Amino acid sequence: MRGWVLTAEHILSGTWTNSQEPPGNATVSDRFDQWLATLAHLQTTGSLNEQEQRCLTHFLQITHNLRPRLFLCYDRSDFPRTNNDMEGYIRALKTRYRRISGRKNWNNYLLRYGRCVAYYDCLHQEAGSDAALEIRLKQVNHQQWQTARLQCRDRQSDQLKRWRFRHKREHYLSTLEQRWAQIGAGTESLH
Repeated sequence: MRGWVLTAEHILSGTWTNSQEPPGNATVSDRFDQWLATLAHLQTTGSLNEQEQRCLTHFLQITHNLRPRLFLCYDRSDFPRTNNDMEGYIRALKTRYRRISGRKNWNNYLLRYGRCVAYYDCLHQEAGSDAALEIRLKQVNHQQWQTARLQCRDRQSDQLKRWRFRHKREHYLSTLEQRWAQIGAGTESLH
């Protein structure tokens, strides 16, 4: 069963190609689909014990559900291929922030700006200069910017609420109760 996960990692990493150029989305997805078909055939042969059958069914279900998002990074050469690459990128972001701010922890920064910190870093690296960044930003129309800003604010607000609930639960719950009481008092005065 461990081999199934390692084979999936090997296929998704793209290291199996002999050429110098990395494989594209279509090439990796075709190879992955062929391998999943082999596993599906193994599932129907009845050669697995009950636990292996249950694990394989779960593994196939998970890979089927994740499949639409698995093959988006291969046509972009600057996109991390594996979780290790992604973790390295995140660590570099954290390190850069800690060097700039002098703080040991980046949680406050992340709570304030949310996942946009990765977008800022990517834009900064791609543009190379402030003039190039300004040209790139002018390509976005006002409506697109407002929609993206609203989505980011909603997601960041959700993230902040979860953090407050986990780390300052008593204060968060008492604040909610006070707000609820104020709303209740306001509706009673209307009647």
